[in-house]
Amino acid sequence: MISWTVFRQMNSASSLALLLDVEGERIESVSDSTWEACIYSRKCPDKETSNEDGAVVVPKDEESVVFAVADGCGGMRGGDQAARIALEVLADRVTGSRLSQQSLRGVILDAFDEANQAIMDLRIGAGCTMAVAEVHQGAFRSYHVGDSKILITNSRGRIRYQSICHSQVGYAVASGLLAPRRAMHHPNRHLVFNTLGCPNMKVEVGPAIKFTSTDRILLASDGLTDNLYTEEIIERLRKGSTVESIQKLSHLAARRMDGMSTQQPCKPDDLTMIVARMAPWNVQS
Repeated sequence: MISWTVFRQMNSASSLALLLDVEGERIESVSDSTWEACIYSRKCPDKETSNEDGAVVVPKDEESVVFAVADGCGGMRGGDQAARIALEVLADRVTGSRLSQQSLRGVILDAFDEANQAIMDLRIGAGCTMAVAEVHQGAFRSYHVGDSKILITNSRGRIRYQSICHSQVGYAVASGLLAPRRAMHHPNRHLVFNTLGCPNMKVEVGPAIKFTSTDRILLASDGLTDNLYTEEIIERLRKGSTVESIQKLSHLAARRMDGMSTQQPCKPDDLTMIVARMAPWNVQS
């Protein structure tokens, strides 16, 4: 497969970034007048098939931007196709709405529906998860299907929001019936019941949260959350630039996937993530 990143100029201050089909490892930065983000993708070590993850950053206007990560379902045909469709439909919907009066929430939900139908129309049993975050006029909102993770934490390490994985294990953790560390080793951890490509797909929409200068947004495929504990992720998000956070997270995830310690989680997988924050040059002194 071809490794490629697309940057399409939208205006003098912003670009669309789409990362798909990465062979090996790739990191890209993209920014606008009010935010900055870093995108990372790495193919699973020793994997012969394609990287089934992807990510996109789509500015809608000077006050709005959409971030998304999609993860093709392993063990199903066409996972890479499903992830590509989901991200490209979302990007097209958001960029195409710049002159319309439709709410960004409506645009994103329509994109989920359109992508879901397009994946079903492949008729090969393909599926993917997708995690989406919008920042609009200083407020954050999440949308997700499946077990790709969305997390907001601040410089003090406090979790302001985290998505619940659409799996029995994910709901058991959220309800307090299963400890997060035990969940990392649960045999049914990877059985997800909600994906794009299914007639009964449902989008979970998160609350509106004020986005501040100390907040960091993470969107990640389960290649990250199956190898790092939540507290390890937070510690690497709360300090430094988005690039530095990505580098620290990817380095530890790579070590875990290499299986150097039998005492730590280890699940070799494709890994794609986005870390975003308010641009430091936009913070008022």
